[in-house]
This record gives sequence, structure tokens and C-alpha cells, in this order.
Amino acid sequence: MAAGVAKVIEITAASTKGIEDAVQTGLKKVGKTVKNIKGAWVNDINVVVGDDGKVAEWRVNMRITFLIN
Repeated sequence: MAAGVAKVIEITAASTKGIEDAVQTGLKKVGKTVKNIKGAWVNDINVVVGDDGKVAEWRVNMRITFLIN
């Protein structure tokens, strides 16, 4: 395998459905402008609690790694 250079960006994504959906939503959005995504690391998970005391929204902070050509 040839040597290469990777870059890491950090994003926050949210979903009312759950953690996995928040990750998928973030990857899909970033994938519209960033190519060669090779991995993601979820480094923080937060929730927004509604007036009823239940989780209203899941939020993930994640680092996305992609190769630079």
C-alpha cells in the first residue's frame, strides 16, 4: 500500500431517533462534500431532555477521518 495523508474533522450531528441515526445522519451530510471517508470515532454523546423528562434528541460529537488525494 502506498503512503498517504489522512485528515480528521470534528462534527456534531443530531437525531430524535437515536445514537445510530445521529451517526448515520452526520456521515451522510459530510459525505456530500468530503470523499474517501475511512472511519469515524464517536467521542461524546449528549441528550436533550423534553418537558416530559424523556429524551427529545440524541447528539453525537464525532471525528471523521478521510484520505487526501
